[in-house]
Amino acid sequence: MLSIFNRSQTQEDNSRRPTQRLTLSCFFDEQFYPHSRATKRHYLHDWSIFNTHIRAQLGHYQLIELTNPVLDVWVREQVVSGLQRSTINKHIYLMNRMLNLARHWCLVPAQNPDQRPLKRLMLGDYKQRFLTEAEIERLLKHCAQSSHPYLLHFVRLLLLTGARKGEARTARWCDLNFDKRIWTVPRSKNGRSRRIVLNDNALATIDRIRNTAERLDQSTQPDRYLFTNPRTGHAYDSFYAAWYKARDRAGLEDVRIHDLRHTFASLLINKGVSLYEVQTLLGHSSVQMTQRYAHLAPDRLHKRAEIVGDIVGKTI
Repeated sequence: MLSIFNRSQTQEDNSRRPTQRLTLSCFFDEQFYPHSRATKRHYLHDWSIFNTHIRAQLGHYQLIELTNPVLDVWVREQVVSGLQRSTINKHIYLMNRMLNLARHWCLVPAQNPDQRPLKRLMLGDYKQRFLTEAEIERLLKHCAQSSHPYLLHFVRLLLLTGARKGEARTARWCDLNFDKRIWTVPRSKNGRSRRIVLNDNALATIDRIRNTAERLDQSTQPDRYLFTNPRTGHAYDSFYAAWYKARDRAGLEDVRIHDLRHTFASLLINKGVSLYEVQTLLGHSSVQMTQRYAHLAPDRLHKRAEIVGDIVGKTI
């Protein structure tokens, strides 16, 4: 592996050679990715993004050639191809990190008016979607009519636990502790393990998942997935095809799978559950992430404010 920290290689040498020879692919493979592996928990994300969305398009460019006009075309082509803007922003973030590190290591000039950091795309204001009880009933009814053997169970489990779709999709039987009524996610979105509390209906849904697996002659041994694709024998890549059909037939075209997690939180908040408890149940690392649900119970907040009003009012 090429090391840029070779004591015999001075900053002056760097300014003469790598800026003229080093391509983006070589920089990523020999320097950036080893650094990412040593310093980041989710370094494989960098590997996946670079090889899928950057290497073929820009990997042959020398670092010094990655000017803003070149990078703007790269961004524009992704928009035209139909990629989500939030996804493109992840690619922009990685590109900025790579070029910032190249500048920090003196592989490109620190000041270059043609190589400024890329701006992220505007996403607009996404309105969180919360299903009403009537909408939940309608959605589950159409999921039950789906030909997909697990769609209804999958949607019910997300609604009943607030789990992320990826957590449920890759859950294994060994992750479930029926005595303690706990589902352990080995690694959640923030890189840590987390525990999901299983209520009575969630346990009943898991029983139905087991019955479906047995009906399909699928193993429910500890190392097997709850949702095993009968055709591949592995976890489903996604439930999107069946989800879209059931969702659209229910007249809920604006609902995403992730909105089931939002609905779980909103139902709790509207029943008077504290933000701290919702934070714990959702596995949020900070209460700020849960704060977005605070607006769901305005009447309750007004009633709490009246407690102080009653006390102070008596003293006047």
